[in-house]
Amino acid sequence: MTIGMRAGVAMIAVAVAFTGVVVPTQPVQAQSLLDIFKSPAQRQRERNARERARVKVEAPKAKPVRISGPRYHTYRADKLVQVDFGKIADPVVTGAIGDIGLAPLGIDTFSEGRAALDTLDVRALPEAAEAVVAHYSETPKYIWVAGTSVTDRARAVAEVLNGADAVGLSADDYRVEVPADSFDLSQSTERQKELMAFEMRLSLAIANYILDASRGRVDPNRISGYHDFKRKNPDLGSRLAALSKSEDPAAALLAHNPQGAHFEALAAELKRLQDLDEGDRIEIAENILLKPGQSNPELSNVMAAISKKASDELKAEHALLFASYAGKPEYDEELVQLVKDFQKELGLKPDGVVGPATRRAMVGITNADKIEKVRLAMERARWLPGVLASRRVFINQPAYTASYYNGGKQELSMRVVVGKRSNQTYFFDDEIELVEFNPYWGVPQSIIFNEMVPKLRNDPGYLDRSGYEVTIGGKRVSSSNVNWSAVGAGSRVGVRQRPGSSNALGELKIMFPNSHAIYMHDTPSKSLFERDTRAFSHGCIRLQDPRAMAAKVLGTTVEDIGSYIAGGQHKPVDVPENIPVHVAYFTAWPNETGAVSYYADIYGRDGYLRKAIDATVSARTGS
Repeated sequence: MTIGMRAGVAMIAVAVAFTGVVVPTQPVQAQSLLDIFKSPAQRQRERNARERARVKVEAPKAKPVRISGPRYHTYRADKLVQVDFGKIADPVVTGAIGDIGLAPLGIDTFSEGRAALDTLDVRALPEAAEAVVAHYSETPKYIWVAGTSVTDRARAVAEVLNGADAVGLSADDYRVEVPADSFDLSQSTERQKELMAFEMRLSLAIANYILDASRGRVDPNRISGYHDFKRKNPDLGSRLAALSKSEDPAAALLAHNPQGAHFEALAAELKRLQDLDEGDRIEIAENILLKPGQSNPELSNVMAAISKKASDELKAEHALLFASYAGKPEYDEELVQLVKDFQKELGLKPDGVVGPATRRAMVGITNADKIEKVRLAMERARWLPGVLASRRVFINQPAYTASYYNGGKQELSMRVVVGKRSNQTYFFDDEIELVEFNPYWGVPQSIIFNEMVPKLRNDPGYLDRSGYEVTIGGKRVSSSNVNWSAVGAGSRVGVRQRPGSSNALGELKIMFPNSHAIYMHDTPSKSLFERDTRAFSHGCIRLQDPRAMAAKVLGTTVEDIGSYIAGGQHKPVDVPENIPVHVAYFTAWPNETGAVSYYADIYGRDGYLRKAIDATVSARTGS
């Protein structure tokens, strides 16, 4: 075949995953004498340029796609329901007349009190109402009454309910008035009606308490799409039966709250704060940004705050400076060094700049603010498992930390980077299953459409040059052969970055597969870990020391982790035993010493939780 004949043969079109996205190749035109002397690569570049120019004119443009994150909701609280005691009030309905427990004179005291149920007006959570009615329908006997008296067991349980504030709940939700010991002996029927009303009120309050203590008053998933928890559904029937037989029902009831050192520390901190006086508080302008060499009238307040907050050792080290400072506004070298030492003492970046994080450390928060944060932390703790696993990973977003626990003790903790406010990290539980070395980065759809596609419409070859792979409908294609102007809603576009030094995930990622595509990983951007505020990612958790965390979850050494990485090949390794991971959000939480630390509310979630609790209070009180 001659050159001219070959030039007239059309090339086969590239397979398309859907119309208008992959650019088909043009028939090759007859070549001029000059074209014959061009290199194949040069001729291909010219053909690609002509094809792109044609597509820009001929191809329809897709409507731009914008993928948004979850929304925050107006909270809809659980409503109380009127308890229907009909099945208990009428023994014929229950059919349970065998085991009725006779009083000494042959009188069935429970049956004698049933008349009170006809007019008893009590409201409860739906699950509580159903469980209590079911229990007494099947077992028509008093739990908290003996003869004509309230038992000591009942009084002890009522004390737990009255002390609900101490565990972060509201005692007003469960308070039950205990009948007086004395009564008119001639009014035995009225006494039994009074005791029956007390029995039902107490059991319903207990059932409400069990629900709130074990799962929280608020359903987190109704706050926002950033919360992902399966709401707990305790078996109230079996728990009420267990309490009726318990030797210490008060302790058994209290045990429905979260168990462990973390909750004990929060409860102890709440009591400590409530016993404190507010005291004097130093104020520093909220918008302060004081850098070395500048002059600012707020400097005197900065000095006063350091004098109040710094350790005795630091104040002794700078005693001469404190004694000689006369309120000057110039931020000179001596004062800068003092601030750096103060920052270092508090674990802040010692750069001498007084910005938002340093100001918060200097000013602190009021006791009232701390009490609020602790109470919100106790509510959030109820969304986690009642007992945290002894081996676990705990990520606290406001603290920007990830910690590994083994045997209930913290063995490793490191700084992390979490999602920025527009790409918030979710709050959920999961299990670590896999570590991938030299990983691919599967680019989330939100990044593809929100950030990559707009750039690719002007520079289609960008991904090819940057080490990314593109798929259309699952088939590999060249980025430069995709008509990105036609990529829109419904386009099955996939992008992943190949392993390498510039890979966004760095050397490894630690996987706990979830619908939010969130995991822990390495990063090439190491400098961000030096910052005090570290909300910069698209939602995943970047680890300061990923090799150390990988070694812990795989039960091996950092040296072994290095050998996995050294080969440069993508290698997934299963975790020997799945490890619980809590991607959590607590603005008050115990540190490694057990003392409660406080953190900035980086996503504003404290306010939303507060509104949800207020809505719950309104729904329960009718206000």
